[in-house]
Amino acid sequence: MPTRKLLLARVQREDNMDYTRFLLSGSGGQGVITMGILLAETAVLKSGLNAIQSQSYGPEARGGATRCDVLISDQPIHYPKVQVANVLVCLTQESLNRYLQYMRPGGLLLTDSHYVKTAKRIDADHYSLPLYDSVMETFGKPQVFNICVLGALVQITNVVPFSALENILAERFAPRFQENNKKALELGISLAKQASTR
Repeated sequence: MPTRKLLLARVQREDNMDYTRFLLSGSGGQGVITMGILLAETAVLKSGLNAIQSQSYGPEARGGATRCDVLISDQPIHYPKVQVANVLVCLTQESLNRYLQYMRPGGLLLTDSHYVKTAKRIDADHYSLPLYDSVMETFGKPQVFNICVLGALVQITNVVPFSALENILAERFAPRFQENNKKALELGISLAKQASTR
C-alpha cells in the first residue's frame, strides 16, 4: 500500500519556514522521551537539519502521561514547543484523548492498535498499527517497543534517512542491544509499509 511522504510540511508563516512538528505521547515507561531524543539527534547530527526536542511528564515517573515535542526544520527554529502538530503519535488512549486537540486538521496520526481504540472519525491520515502486539510476538518483551514505533514513524514521514537513524542507534546503545534494535526498527518499517490510512 502506498504511504504518505510528509518530508518537511509547508506551514504558512511570515517567513514561510518549512518544518515538521511532532507531538509524541504515551505513558511513562513506553520510551516516548527516548524516541523523541533519537529522532531529534538523527535530524541534527546525521541529516544536516535543525531540531528542538522538549518533554513533559505526568505526576508519576512510570505510568503517568508523557509528552515529547520535536520540531525539525531546514531553517532556524524560534520556538521550542509544538502548539499545532503536523504529526501526532499516541501510544495510549489517554494520550489520544488529551492531545488530539493539538493536531492540525489533515495531519498525520500514528496510534498503536493494542492500546488505542478510536470510535470517531478523525480528520487525519490515521495509521493504526499493531506495534505492541508485533513486538511482543517477536521479542517476548516490550523493551524495544519505542524503537519499533520510531521505525514506523520514519517510514511514514520520511523526515530523516533510515541510514542516519541506524547510525544514531549504533552510537547511543551498547553493542548487546544492536541486534534487537535493528530488528525492532525493521519491524516498524514493515508494519508501516503494509498499512493503509483510515
